[in-house]
Amino acid sequence: MNLEATADSASRFVAFVGELTRVIGHADRARPLRDYCAGLLVSEGRRSVEPIASVTAPAEVSVQHQKLLHFVADAPWLDEPVLAKVREMVLPTIERHGPIEAWIIDDTSFPKHGSHSVGVHHQYCGQLGKQANCQVAVTLSIANHHASLPIAYRLYLPKEWAEDAARRKKARVPKAITFKTKPQIALEQVRKAYAAGVPHGVLLMDASYGSNSALRTGISALGLNYVAAVVASVKVRRASERGAPDPRLTVKQLALTLPKHAWRTITWREGTNEQLRSRFARVQVHTSPTRGRRGRPEETLLIEWPEDKSEPTKYWLTTVDKDIAFRALVDLVKMRWRIERDYQELKQEIGLGHYEGRGWPGFHHHGTLCIAAYAFLISERETIPPSASCSATLLKKPAVPNRYRPRGAADPTPTSRSELDRDAPSTLDSSNRKSAPEMSLLCKQI
Repeated sequence: MNLEATADSASRFVAFVGELTRVIGHADRARPLRDYCAGLLVSEGRRSVEPIASVTAPAEVSVQHQKLLHFVADAPWLDEPVLAKVREMVLPTIERHGPIEAWIIDDTSFPKHGSHSVGVHHQYCGQLGKQANCQVAVTLSIANHHASLPIAYRLYLPKEWAEDAARRKKARVPKAITFKTKPQIALEQVRKAYAAGVPHGVLLMDASYGSNSALRTGISALGLNYVAAVVASVKVRRASERGAPDPRLTVKQLALTLPKHAWRTITWREGTNEQLRSRFARVQVHTSPTRGRRGRPEETLLIEWPEDKSEPTKYWLTTVDKDIAFRALVDLVKMRWRIERDYQELKQEIGLGHYEGRGWPGFHHHGTLCIAAYAFLISERETIPPSASCSATLLKKPAVPNRYRPRGAADPTPTSRSELDRDAPSTLDSSNRKSAPEMSLLCKQI
C-alpha cells in the first residue's frame, strides 16, 4: 500500500466515520469518534485511551486523553444504533460476494487480574482454555464465505454482580440489566436482529449454546433454522416409521450403533487453500422425550468421527432441510470457525481487549468502536486489486490458535497465557501493513 493509496484510504475512513456521526448524538462527539476509531487502526501495541491520545494528538496528549476518556467512558451515547449503522454500511460489501448464509452465536473472554472491572468473575475463559478470572461478552455475527462481522455485543453479568447493588452502582450498570444466562442473552440478540430485518442465516453455535433446548426452541419459534453443536450426553430418539418408537439414547450411544456404511469421508474448504477432511454420519432424530409430544419437529443429527480417533468427537442437531447435500451441510457447520478469526483480529489488530476502564458504559462503547473499526477494514479489502502486489486480503485468515479449545474439552497442557495475547505475532498479511510514513499520513489525512 503506497502513500497515494493510504490517502485514499484515509478519505474513505473519514466518510465512513462521518456516517456514524449521524447516530452518535451531539455534534461535539464527531471528533472524538473519529480520533478514537483512527487510533484503534493506526496505534501500535496497546490500544487503550492514552496510547490512542498520543497517536491522534501528539501535541496535546493530556487534553486529548481527557476528551477521549469522557467520550468512551462517560458520554451517554447508545451502542445499538451505532452497531446498526455499521451493519447497514458494511452489509452491501459482504453481500456483494453472496447472500448472508449464517448467524453465529458465540462469546469471547478477556482475562483480568483484579475484581473491580464490571462483570469480572472466575468462569470459563475461552482465551485461556480454562476457568479463570475474566469478563465474557456474548456476540451475534453475520457471515458468508467472504466475510463475517459481529453485529451485537453484550457483557455477560454473572449473578453475583447482578444481585450486588453496590457493585452495580459503582460500575454504572443500567437498572434495566438483570441477570440472564449467556443463551438468554444470545436469544435476545437474535430476536432483535430478526426484528431489525437483518438478512436471515442459519444459526450456528457451539455446544455451550446448542445444548440449551430453550435457545433452540426460541430460534425455531422465529422460523429460523440452526446448526447447534451439542454435548455427547444429549438424548435423542431415532426417527422411525415403525409402529413402536425407538428407545432414547445419548447422541454418543446412537453414533456407536451406526453401521460402517453410514460413515462418509467429507472434504471441505474452510476459507483457505487448505483442504480439510473428516468422517461424518447423519441420521434423522427426535429430541422430544415421547413420540406423541408436540413442538419438536424431526431434526438431523450430524456426527463427526475422525479416522484417527477412538470415538466420535463432535455432534450437531440441525433443522436445515434434511435433503441438503452432505458436503454442503458439513461446510455450513464449519463456517462457525469464522468467528474465531474475527475474535483474533479484533483482539490483536484492533485492541478489543485493551480497554482499561471498569464501568459498563465504557466496556460497551470500546467494543462498539472496535467493531466499527474492524468493519472499515472489511470494507477496505474491496479496494485491493486481485493483481496488485499486495493483493492478499487485508485480513488474512489465521489457523485456530494452538491453545484454543472448546468448552468441556480436555486440557492437554496447562497454559499461562493465550495464543491471542496482544504480544503474539500478528495475523495480518505483512504486505498490507502500513509503514511509519503511511501511518503518519493517515493520521494527518484523518
